[in-house]
Amino acid sequence: MVAEVTHFTRGGVYLARLDPAKAAETGKIRPIVVLTAQGILNIAPPILFICPLSRQSQPAFSGLHVLLPPRDHLEVTSYALTEHCRSVSIQRIIHPRLAQLTATEIQTIITRLQRLIGVISL
Repeated sequence: MVAEVTHFTRGGVYLARLDPAKAAETGKIRPIVVLTAQGILNIAPPILFICPLSRQSQPAFSGLHVLLPPRDHLEVTSYALTEHCRSVSIQRIIHPRLAQLTATEIQTIITRLQRLIGVISL
């Protein structure tokens, strides 16, 4: 039997199974953005670095969340929750891709993530 080859794109929005979640972690089946560099994705890694999306954003996190308007099969306004970014197995990802973010949106998420970890100032 031949294994199915699955391709991912940086900035691609997919559904992912994020359960089981612990404490305040984001769980459920929800849309995520793949943030892994495309060069790494091209060699088919078993783990992806992702950013979960939510329909809600809390004002206290407005400096970290990124507003993403609906497009393609991402049907509602969503927020990239940079404080919940993490690595997940590719087995958690559900195909097909729902949408694709722009280069500017991907860079905004990366910048907010850098702000979160203290690489750049608030």
